[in-house]
Amino acid sequence: MAKHNDARELAEEAGSSCAHCRVQVKAPVPAGLSPSQKTELWRLGVSLALGVAGFFLWEGAKGGPTLSKALAALVLGVAYLIAGYDVLWGALRNIARGRVFDELFLMSIASLGAFAIGAMEEAVGVMVFYKLGEFLQEGAAAKSRGSIRALLALRPYKARAFRGGAWLELAPDELVPGDLVLVRPGERVPVDGEVTEGAGSFDTSAMTGESMPREASAGSEALAGFIARDAALTIVARKPARESSAARIIELVENASKSKAKTELFISRFARWYTPGVVFAALAVAILPPLLVQGQAFSVWAYRALVMLVISCPCAFVVSVPLGYFAGLGGAARRGILIKGASVLDALADAGTVVFDKTGTLTDGKFRVNELIPADGFSADEVLRGAAVAGSHSNHPLAQAVRAAWLATGRPQPGCDEGSYQEIPGHGTRALLDGREVLAGGDRILHLKNIEHRCEEAPDTVIHIAMAGSYAGRIELGDSVKRDAREALGELARLGVKRVAMLTGDAMAPAQRAAGILGINELHHGLLPEGKLERLERILAEERDRGKVIVVGDGINDAPVLARADAGIAMGGAGSDAAVESADVVLMTDEPMRVAEAISRAKRTRRIVIQNIVFALGVKLAFLGFGAFGLAAMWEAVIADVGVALLAVLNATRALK
Repeated sequence: MAKHNDARELAEEAGSSCAHCRVQVKAPVPAGLSPSQKTELWRLGVSLALGVAGFFLWEGAKGGPTLSKALAALVLGVAYLIAGYDVLWGALRNIARGRVFDELFLMSIASLGAFAIGAMEEAVGVMVFYKLGEFLQEGAAAKSRGSIRALLALRPYKARAFRGGAWLELAPDELVPGDLVLVRPGERVPVDGEVTEGAGSFDTSAMTGESMPREASAGSEALAGFIARDAALTIVARKPARESSAARIIELVENASKSKAKTELFISRFARWYTPGVVFAALAVAILPPLLVQGQAFSVWAYRALVMLVISCPCAFVVSVPLGYFAGLGGAARRGILIKGASVLDALADAGTVVFDKTGTLTDGKFRVNELIPADGFSADEVLRGAAVAGSHSNHPLAQAVRAAWLATGRPQPGCDEGSYQEIPGHGTRALLDGREVLAGGDRILHLKNIEHRCEEAPDTVIHIAMAGSYAGRIELGDSVKRDAREALGELARLGVKRVAMLTGDAMAPAQRAAGILGINELHHGLLPEGKLERLERILAEERDRGKVIVVGDGINDAPVLARADAGIAMGGAGSDAAVESADVVLMTDEPMRVAEAISRAKRTRRIVIQNIVFALGVKLAFLGFGAFGLAAMWEAVIADVGVALLAVLNATRALK
């Protein structure tokens, strides 16, 4: 029965609304009672007092003089109009617009019908209880909306920028790249940038869900939404506020509600048939027994039909279902798990297979050079320099590790000839150094260029180097498994994931070593991007009837398989535009345990949604039966309707936790 403004607005934010309770949406109440709520509370108090007085007058006037009955009827009528005049007017307005089977119409017909058969005190009671329930639900939904929106309060309302030789307070949207911004302890960073002065730490929990503070000093990344904990920090803005990480997260969570789950779509279709069906059933209950069975009083069956009308609105589950999904999305966002819609939540809840990339997903992706092995005629220094030149413009973790090893020698980064750098997807990189071609990459790039070399199996990841058409040597780099990766795989098994696979472009030896440490039995190594996609297609075909296939990667190199999976999860999305764009789920940290948490939250959200549907529908069907057989009064039906809706709203908000 959630027709109140706040429940309406929240349901619409969550991607759905009840077609049976269309009322004007009002702005949210920030705190306490608004003037309109105070007026509503006063109306309820007056109508309740008059209703009680009218009830006793009506009971006392039975068998008494007509004047006493008239006075009692007048008092009850005034109480009814004070409580329900807006319901009656709304019903008339909706009928004029062609909307008949809404709750305003149902409540108007039920209460006026009670007046018509002489149950005046019940008519008043139904309207007063209806409005009281509406008021209570409004409070519950407003609190729910506030809790969800609080999760997205990532941006401050003002920023302190240095302009014209002075610190000025500006709106974050007024900041431009290059502005110096001062963030004091306890304040949020307003834009993405870099710390230029000060040393302290950031609370990143609102963005990443991490409870551990992140150290901050000159050169540290500062994302909008971070909170300075223990020191004032000066930050140089790198992006406008509208392009910040916080702005992307807010937009992502708000837009997530546009993608409806199958359960939501089912409920929307069900509601279009449920209420008209109950109305026609109530008409049959009112008309057929008196016509077909001798001695049956029309007033008795009409009353039973009115009880059925009171309980007939499906708003309890029409509002609580999208609210449950919306709360689930908001609760996940608070933990740094950004899920792009309720349909993705459903896919995660049905996860039967999880496919992982290796580097940067299950392993740290922070490679270190273990060994330099030059070929005959080349020195180790030449091999390292060649690799640094060939990878001079690459963001690949291997190239970064090579550059770090070169810089550790105390020499500056060597550059390639201008305009000569080239990436060869799935193979490696190419550049010119003083006019000589330098190649760096896996074994494939050597075969591609027909460069003779010895094939030797290495326990680590290998970069081969070739210079001027000759094999120069190789660099062996090591990587370590993430500390929570094995625990995460165990948690996935506990959640019902039956199949875990690893797809990687790495050679067999390092891939097998990582899979062995993690206990992964299904390993596919040496795959190019198109090879990963082909392997995923086979897995999807094999698992078509056994659950959804989830792919976990870095959101950049794994974009094709992330897009093809039933749900793609990109890890380490804080500050990464590519990760946010390419995946269905973005994890703001690179912890594998967040994958298990995302699936766990999805399952819990759907359980809550199903609970609401079963509970609301069960109570309503029970009271429809009670009403038809004369076992429930109108006031009991309206209390049941109010109670079901209120409990469903409150239960839906559990998905936030």
